[in-house]
Amino acid sequence: MKRREFMLAFGGAVASMPLAARAQQPGKSATIGLLASSTAAAELSRRAALVAGLAELGWAEGSNLTIDYRAAEGIVERAGEIAAEFARLKVDVIVLAGDAQCLAAKRAAPDIPIVLAAAGDPVGNGLVASLARPGGSVTGFSAQSTDTAGKRIELLREIVPNLRRLAILRNSSNPLVSLESGAVQSAARILGIETVSPEFRRAEDIPSAIEALKGNADGLYVCVDPLMIANRARINTLALAARLPVVHSYRDNLGEGLISHGPDLLDLYRRAAGLVDKILRGAKPADLPVEQATKFELVINLKTAKALGLTVPPTLLGRADEVIE
Repeated sequence: MKRREFMLAFGGAVASMPLAARAQQPGKSATIGLLASSTAAAELSRRAALVAGLAELGWAEGSNLTIDYRAAEGIVERAGEIAAEFARLKVDVIVLAGDAQCLAAKRAAPDIPIVLAAAGDPVGNGLVASLARPGGSVTGFSAQSTDTAGKRIELLREIVPNLRRLAILRNSSNPLVSLESGAVQSAARILGIETVSPEFRRAEDIPSAIEALKGNADGLYVCVDPLMIANRARINTLALAARLPVVHSYRDNLGEGLISHGPDLLDLYRRAAGLVDKILRGAKPADLPVEQATKFELVINLKTAKALGLTVPPTLLGRADEVIE
């Protein structure tokens, strides 16, 4: 799959118009810059969900809509470079997910409206002034990652009743994961669970970070981060070899992990189409409240549970949205 399906740059008088004057009207052509945080192949389903949502609102690729699709390959700096290129091409809206990626894009393209399909903590990480009044150039959806951290730990403990020490894997080079990491630590403390925090800064650091946990932790919580997303398969495989049950925030990252609980990303991308549509028709991101995720999914990897010698309670299986066997 090509990373760039189409590319359209506005020229002449249109290119020199301010954003407000370039607001799209029904029937006019628009260009969206779609920025994938990891690889293009890994996020095809999200793109499809966005395109489907836009089609319902009258925007059709190849007709009145062009999507310039780029992938940051898990590198935050690359997200900023792509956003700067989108600004040079004068796209009408940038769509992306992830706090770090959004911050990089916001800095690189301050005058381009940004729809954030999923953010862990948009207020806490300074992406918007508030949920009700975002201000600036960003609006979108809060995935409530910090608010739901405790729920994920509780679900993990249902499968691992002897969960006494939880490892929190985070990319220490990304300060934006500190809010999620802190929320996990607070939730674990309330549940009487000790925490340790192996850190990594590069993909090369992941094997040693997980190797050090052998026999020193009863479970592994993985904080969402671009570098983690790009290396999720490796993390899950190494954790399984170290006999560590892994909990993730999103189904897309589960792989050979044990359990995931978090927002349905496809639902968020479909809903993001509504915000894109409003902006293309003249609305300003500053005036569009940040919405919250409403559809959450619980996925359990029964195959991994069996490999780890764990028994998943039937009541928990009954609550799962998907069971991988």
